[in-house]
Amino acid sequence: MPRSTPAHQRSPFGARILGPREQDLGKLRIRVQVLLTLVAVSTNLIGAGIVFVVNNFAVPAPKPKHEMYVALAIAVPTYIVVAAVVGVLWGTSASLRALRWATEGIDVLPTPKQRRQALNVPLHLTLMQLTLWLAGSAFFTVLTIIIQPSRAVSTGLTVGIGALMVAGVSYLLIEFALRPVSARALVGTEVTDRVRFVGVGPRMLLFWTIGTAVPLTGLLVAAILALAQPSETSLRQMAVVTIATSASVLTWGFVLTDLNARSVVAPIVAVRNALREVADGNLDADVVVYDGTELGALQSGFNQMSAGLREREKLRDLFGRHVGHDVAAAAVDATTGEVKLGGETRVASVLFVDLTGSTSFAAGHAPSEVVSVLNRFFGIVVDEVDRRGGLVNKFMGDAVLAIFGAPTHDEDHAAEALSAARAMAIRLTKEVPEIEAGIGVATGTVVAGNVGHELRYEYTVIGDAVNSASRLTDLAKETNTGVLAMWDTVVSAADRGRTDESIHWEKHGSAVLRGRAAKTPLAIPIDL
Repeated sequence: MPRSTPAHQRSPFGARILGPREQDLGKLRIRVQVLLTLVAVSTNLIGAGIVFVVNNFAVPAPKPKHEMYVALAIAVPTYIVVAAVVGVLWGTSASLRALRWATEGIDVLPTPKQRRQALNVPLHLTLMQLTLWLAGSAFFTVLTIIIQPSRAVSTGLTVGIGALMVAGVSYLLIEFALRPVSARALVGTEVTDRVRFVGVGPRMLLFWTIGTAVPLTGLLVAAILALAQPSETSLRQMAVVTIATSASVLTWGFVLTDLNARSVVAPIVAVRNALREVADGNLDADVVVYDGTELGALQSGFNQMSAGLREREKLRDLFGRHVGHDVAAAAVDATTGEVKLGGETRVASVLFVDLTGSTSFAAGHAPSEVVSVLNRFFGIVVDEVDRRGGLVNKFMGDAVLAIFGAPTHDEDHAAEALSAARAMAIRLTKEVPEIEAGIGVATGTVVAGNVGHELRYEYTVIGDAVNSASRLTDLAKETNTGVLAMWDTVVSAADRGRTDESIHWEKHGSAVLRGRAAKTPLAIPIDL
């Protein structure tokens, strides 16, 4: 069953409406333009509608005159249309100019100036919205003073509060719409601190002020106005004012809190999902850095961590390829995390392989051909040793030393070494016919461990079995099979219940091996 795409990859910017991680610049430009236009038009229309209702039906002020209704019926739609057109043309064009490098691909990476401009577009557009609304507040307040002065305070108050609330919502929506552009602006940078004007903490405080404190301040002013003119304010009207203001606090407070929460949660969720991928073993997981606040530092920090893990895994794999993954794991003390020097005594099987006549072969062939033959030879040896859980400990010119039973414990080390020797002999004859090899297998007590200094050491095995395997390799070159083992190794395999391997071997005389006084019984494979 195919693995599903992680959520942070399906929606790299927190929402599918913002498009994929890599998208055509032309489509990105259209997407940004459409979203900014929708934000500007929708927030202004909704804000104007709410201000109109609150100002005419929920403020403790004299009822509007007929002339006031007529003037507002003409002025409000006219101003909304003019403000929307000016906002869209002014704001969108100014934003696209600031984002030209990102939406038209003029530069591969932004300059520091372009990066600042791109990240501050939400703030600039919000200030533009606020400017238009404050201009509208001044305009309608002056209009009210001319036609019905008794409503001037309530008009200025409601439009001013509306301006702040619309600006707050606009900022969050614009910041949301421009996430793909912010991601391009932050490419190649390490966000160690916020680079956007408003950080997470100040932003939360700011939107609490706009969504809760400002409407409640309006209710406070309404109560003061009611006390100032008790004869003109009924209990019913004050109740309506309280209900309208409370509804405004609940509605706008919820909207602002929800949008702000989403802007904070989206980067955190992306990092959480990416962390799950890393926990599952995918060290290539990363997240798109699109936030210029402390959350961007979190996203960037995760990517740096992921890159560090990939580099560490690369080094560990490289180290494991040089010395063997089992040796790499055994080299470090699990309790202290430090390198352990020294060795331990254990019974193991040693396999030694050496090419025959490699010097004369090298002299009569081109270097590239010699290297090709050696690589095929080493490839077969490493493949058969790894397949049986052994360790290729050393490459010595045209010879290889392999160990079974160290550093990891293996009860079947004798059988695995014998099996590897037979398989190598068969494959070398077929796959490397250009040159012959001798293979020797010996079992015995060895000292295995890290030898050297903490700054430079290697894993090695020392003991009679190593010397015996080397000597058997020389003797094996004189046999028809090219393989020779100690009979004790075959017996050890049979004693461990591995008769499936021991039945392939038979006795083949005896010889006095290096370091030994008595003769050692030998064995050769039957089926070679």
